Amino acid sequence: MSRRSVVLVSVYSLVAILVASGLFVAVNAAEGGVDTEGLARKLVNECAGVREGEAVLISGGVRDLTLLEDLAVNVRKVGASPILTIYSDRMTKRMFDDVPTKYDTQAPDLEMKLAGVFSAMISVDAGESEGLLAHIPAERMAARAKAEQPVGDLILKRGVRQVNLGNGLYPTADLAKRYEVPREELAKIFWSGVNVDYAKLQATGEAVKAALAAGKEAHITSPDGTDLRARIEGRPIFVSDGVISSEDVKKGGPACSTWLPAGEVYLTAVPGTAEGKVVVARQFFRGGTIEGLTLTFKAGKLVSMTAKSGIEPLKALYEASGTGKDAFGIIDVGINPNVKIVPGSRMVAWMPAGMVTVQVGGNQWAGGESDSTFGLSSFLTGATLKIDGKTIVEGGTLKM
Repeated sequence: MSRRSVVLVSVYSLVAILVASGLFVAVNAAEGGVDTEGLARKLVNECAGVREGEAVLISGGVRDLTLLEDLAVNVRKVGASPILTIYSDRMTKRMFDDVPTKYDTQAPDLEMKLAGVFSAMISVDAGESEGLLAHIPAERMAARAKAEQPVGDLILKRGVRQVNLGNGLYPTADLAKRYEVPREELAKIFWSGVNVDYAKLQATGEAVKAALAAGKEAHITSPDGTDLRARIEGRPIFVSDGVISSEDVKKGGPACSTWLPAGEVYLTAVPGTAEGKVVVARQFFRGGTIEGLTLTFKAGKLVSMTAKSGIEPLKALYEASGTGKDAFGIIDVGINPNVKIVPGSRMVAWMPAGMVTVQVGGNQWAGGESDSTFGLSSFLTGATLKIDGKTIVEGGTLKM
């Protein structure tokens, strides 16, 4: 499933809701020290812009129960109606281990009804354990994603405002171990990124957006061997700057989502134009690590996928997924100056200033045409991005 899939979380699905905003915080709620009331107030009023009479879905894990309760209360304080959904690793795992396979393809009737009700969705990343579902066959993962796809389509079509706190960087113990960064240091980086100067972030986002909008061809290279070209003229461009503005609401669809820590500018390529290869020294996937992954594209399609080791789980999920999985998906540029990659670590993320990320597979969340439930996002550390020969990112450094 794509990291940016839009899916209404149900009692049997994985947590995969999009969300975002600009807030204030220092450490995670489980460790204390968080002004959860102030944080909830910002998420509800400033980030999601919740209004009287609306229905709001709030989701997260047991770790952040106090914050989730405060979110629900603040939603009600403006005259809106909250529904709170709680998740845990134990429940997520049991929803696969204990629920019969025959229900993987069951139509999500209840979720479709709910998707037609909510005006906003606020989620906090809930997962704690890396590889929690690594033992689940790829066919089951693909089947559930396919069954739930209509729900995500409806949410996108209705322009539901979606805000996420976490953005794949929530400082859990397992993530710190994966990145080989002390958890305390990872937490400082995370909250520093959350507390970025949003006025400056928005200005940088608009500058990068203008540079992309003025160009016709993107050229990405990296020290690991990436060399990819794709046409980008006329493509919609989105900025995740922590704020879902009234202009975003008017645009609807993909413009109504943001992630925190914020700081990304992204777009899809002209279909059929991506040519070349993407090389990733280390790709994290389903709790494992793929070493030396190489993705080769011709005429906008993935035609070859090889690696030095660890590629089997990726190939299994890819083969089990439906049409559109081979489409070159998106180009994403990180612009957050407060999220620093720790030297010598295995840390990667979407939003550090100068990070270039590409995705293959489903890209409707970014304004593209592929509705595939498969999505693989690859972070290209130290990459260079040029638009019509003009350097936007050089060696992992944002030049805007």
